[in-house]
Amino acid sequence: MSSQLVTIDCHYVMPQLAAAYLRVEDGEAAFIEVNTAHAVPHLLKALADAGLKPEAVKYLIVTHVHLDHAGGTSALLAHCPNATVLAHPRAARHLIDPSKLVTSARGVYGAELFDKLYGDIGPIDAARVKSLDDGATVTLGGATLRFLHTRGHANHHFVVHDEKQNVVFTGDTFGLVYPALQRGQRFAFPSTSPTDFDGPAAVDSVKRIMALKPRAVALTHFGAFEDVDVIGAQLLTWLELSTKLFDEGKRSGDEQGTLEQHYKRKLEQALSDAALEAGLALTPDDRKLLGFDIELNAQGLAFAAVKARG
Repeated sequence: MSSQLVTIDCHYVMPQLAAAYLRVEDGEAAFIEVNTAHAVPHLLKALADAGLKPEAVKYLIVTHVHLDHAGGTSALLAHCPNATVLAHPRAARHLIDPSKLVTSARGVYGAELFDKLYGDIGPIDAARVKSLDDGATVTLGGATLRFLHTRGHANHHFVVHDEKQNVVFTGDTFGLVYPALQRGQRFAFPSTSPTDFDGPAAVDSVKRIMALKPRAVALTHFGAFEDVDVIGAQLLTWLELSTKLFDEGKRSGDEQGTLEQHYKRKLEQALSDAALEAGLALTPDDRKLLGFDIELNAQGLAFAAVKARG
């Protein structure tokens, strides 16, 4: 088959938490998202299952350099001799020299947990990294991939519009739709994690994706979905709440730790309300699944609110 799109479970922390995608067109291949060094065997297996060798990989594409999206780039690139890494201009330098990212993450997680989560993150030759401006395109076989800068979650984030299949690979811009929570009605959740949350920009990014009228959105967390407008509407509601909390925190004068705890309580209540509206009875496993995201979202909102005070 000349045209393929494969969702790959990277087995990051648990099944169906983080995905990468293999896109094949006319014998040329691209990975969109690479997850961590530990995911490399899963990605190479998907390539082999598609009947291709690593030499067929033309691009490794990362939507942004958060480590659950891009941590394995150098490790995967070592297997793909003909591949070029495609990244946002603000992300490219961190792929070429990841030392600041690694130092920061090791400080947060500690060396042992960092290695368990992410493995080795090495530098990449600048000649193998290409920065893409907003609206730029590349070809993959007979398909065109268009890159759209989408701020809100991170200032170095883009999404990829596969115009032939009319699918948008959304990174974290279009939220989180965990398969384990899709019991009946759709249930989406945003990602406002540190350090670049910008509510109005996030809203604009969601609307920009919706305006493309894609057949489907392919989320890193997790999977491809065709009810784009339903997911988008839920995200806009969540982002409205997030922006309101941000504005209140900016005015409050509360320190970051106090804001984080306040936001966590507000987000947990909003989660319960949204689940009830969706007819979703949240189990302890559900709350555990979303607990980390609530912590990150609360941290991101608090960080942004304090930073915005100047």
